[in-house]
Amino acid sequence: MAGECKWLSREPVDSAKVDRLATEVGIDRVLAELLVRRGVETFEQARSFFRPSLDDLHDPFLMKDMDLAVERLHKAIVSGEKILVYGDYDVDGTTAVSLVLGFIRRFTQKVDFYIPDRYDEGYGVSYKGIDWAAEGGFSLMITLDCGIKAIDKVEYARSKGIDVIVCDHHLPEDSLPAAVAVLDPKREDCHYPFDDLCGCGVGFKLVQGYSQRYGIPFEELLPFFDLLVVSIAADLVTMVGENRVLAHYGLKQLNESPREGLKALIGLSNLEQGHVSIDDIVFKIGPRINAAGRMETGRLAVDLLNAADERTAMAVGQQINENNNERKNIDREITQEALEMVEQGSCLSSGNVTIVYNPKWNKGVVGIVASRLVEAYYKPAVVLTKSNGFVTGSARSVQGFDLYQSIDSCADLLENFGGHVYAAGLTLKEENLAEFCTRMDRFVGAHLNEEMLVPVVDVDAVLDFSRITPKFFRILKQFQPFGPGNGNPVFVTENVYDSGAGRKVGAGGLHLKLDLIQESQPYHQIPAIAFNMADCYEYIHDGNPFDICYSIVENYYRGNATIQLRVRDIRKRDSDIIWK
Repeated sequence: MAGECKWLSREPVDSAKVDRLATEVGIDRVLAELLVRRGVETFEQARSFFRPSLDDLHDPFLMKDMDLAVERLHKAIVSGEKILVYGDYDVDGTTAVSLVLGFIRRFTQKVDFYIPDRYDEGYGVSYKGIDWAAEGGFSLMITLDCGIKAIDKVEYARSKGIDVIVCDHHLPEDSLPAAVAVLDPKREDCHYPFDDLCGCGVGFKLVQGYSQRYGIPFEELLPFFDLLVVSIAADLVTMVGENRVLAHYGLKQLNESPREGLKALIGLSNLEQGHVSIDDIVFKIGPRINAAGRMETGRLAVDLLNAADERTAMAVGQQINENNNERKNIDREITQEALEMVEQGSCLSSGNVTIVYNPKWNKGVVGIVASRLVEAYYKPAVVLTKSNGFVTGSARSVQGFDLYQSIDSCADLLENFGGHVYAAGLTLKEENLAEFCTRMDRFVGAHLNEEMLVPVVDVDAVLDFSRITPKFFRILKQFQPFGPGNGNPVFVTENVYDSGAGRKVGAGGLHLKLDLIQESQPYHQIPAIAFNMADCYEYIHDGNPFDICYSIVENYYRGNATIQLRVRDIRKRDSDIIWK
């Protein structure tokens, strides 16, 4: 049965502030509490929160080196230099390249793009890419979603007569590359007001800065916003501040007037045009774009996102969709092999951290498999394969544990590594593998506490079904777009039953489709979906009462929109809810 995770109530907020805001705005007290927890305490703040404005975007010239970047780009355009737009092969990199490339093509045709090969070149700026640029006569290279650590490679580019503008959002090293300009809001000497832009977001600020300096109306940038929201959602940056504004208008663009490539992906993902959500991007559109770089080449993704007509877009989109289907099959096979390794004791580590290695595994899916291992064992996981003579792979973490720090502690054993708190990539020589496993297990064991080993659901409020009215949901929808830092609120409703129509659904019957009734309100029935909770079916089907925690979503089916509960966890009535 589900219910292995802790349900933790969030810290209480000032009830007087909640009451005052509920009265001022005229909303349910639960919604007012959600707002206060987000720092919204007055009518004016609520209006600003519910109505994101493009006026809230920051001046791009507040970013360190923006003036240098804009002037160097302008010089290249007006003097007819060849410009290379260089980006990573994932969603953030390919959307960023598509955005900047599409913008520059308005002013010059002497521009091309380069996406490194995941298997041959690996992540980031490569010597092979620089050589290709030099042979092609490019004198300016703009890196997107990479480059902040490419100190030697930027120097190599300079030796080849290529100036570099770095646009990145990752943490820099102690020293920066000697580029013409380094745009990265995480630079210590950069005082840009918002430092959690994605790579595509930094590319957009360059384009915005250029437009501002040279009199291009801001309205001409709006068609690029569909790329921005795809990147923001897929890269899981915080959905607050500038990101929330960009994502809000990006969803509007994506739903009302998407570019041909994204329109093709919406259709191939079986989504309904006009009703695409952040979740749809994260779970359906993003993985398809990523599949191009995982299975074939990230260039396909840029070709798709810059497709000029429906026919071209659909042809490339279908190819990418096939890549994604192939990726899912390989992902399923490798995940099964990895799980068997752990169960049979043939993995490299199954103590404090799960580490598995097979030199034949597909490098493109090891990150996905690492996530699957975290789901299965709920502790940090590293999945490794072999590529170009090196052991290489991806790592994923559990909530609250800084995985990047643990990998950094083994830096002397690694050829290179990079990433974030919860996800990272690494490369090392095979002779260092045993020592790496030993030290990783020791470091994780010393820094991972017992609380981190239990999945947690943070609960916003206990809610009776009777409060879930059309007005309640209409206001709740205005909290969107949801994402890290502005998550879809999680509610608990106690003592509920299924109406008797509950059934298993999905491939293999892994999910549950329910119609729920709260015992105290037998006439208020609400449909619900519980993913991967088929093990609860017998208990629920027998008419037993249970408690649920869930988010409220809108379900579209054949043109009809209905309120649906997306169940996060199910507990028997005799279980204890663990509150902070």
